[in-house]
Amino acid sequence: MATITIITGSTLGGAEYVGDHLSDLLQAKGHQTQVINEGIIDDVLSASTLLVITSTHGAGDFPDSIAPLMEQLLAERPMLRDVHYGVVGIGDSSYDTFCEAGMKADALLQDLGAIKIGERIDIDIQAHPVPEDEAERWLADWEPLLHTIN
Repeated sequence: MATITIITGSTLGGAEYVGDHLSDLLQAKGHQTQVINEGIIDDVLSASTLLVITSTHGAGDFPDSIAPLMEQLLAERPMLRDVHYGVVGIGDSSYDTFCEAGMKADALLQDLGAIKIGERIDIDIQAHPVPEDEAERWLADWEPLLHTIN
C-alpha cells in the first residue's frame, strides 16, 4: 500500500475538508496518509506519493496556506523525479480563473519532474456544493492507480 502526503491549500476550509475525507477513504483501503494544511518544502521532498488539494483564491492565486510552499518550489526548483502525485482543484466556474491554482500546481509538479498519477480533477462548487462528494467519485478511479506504482 502507498504512503500518501496530502497537502491542502484552502481559504475557507473546503480543501481541508476534502483532504480529510479523502484521507479517511484512503486509510480505509489500507493506505497510510498524512494531511498537512500548511505544507513546507520538506513535506514535498520527503513524499513518495503526493496529493495536492487546492482551491483558487483571488485572480487565480494559491490560497495563503499553500502559496509559500508553491513559491518556494518555483524558486528552488528541486527535482521531484521520485515523487508520484495527483491534484484536486476546487473552484467556482463563475470566475474566469476557475481552478487555476490546481492547474498551476499540476503544471509546476510536472515541470519539476514529478510523475502524475491519473488526471487532475477540477471541482466546480457551483455544480457540486459539497466538493467531498465529487472528490470521492474521482478517488474511485485514482486510488487503483496507486497499486501500479513501483
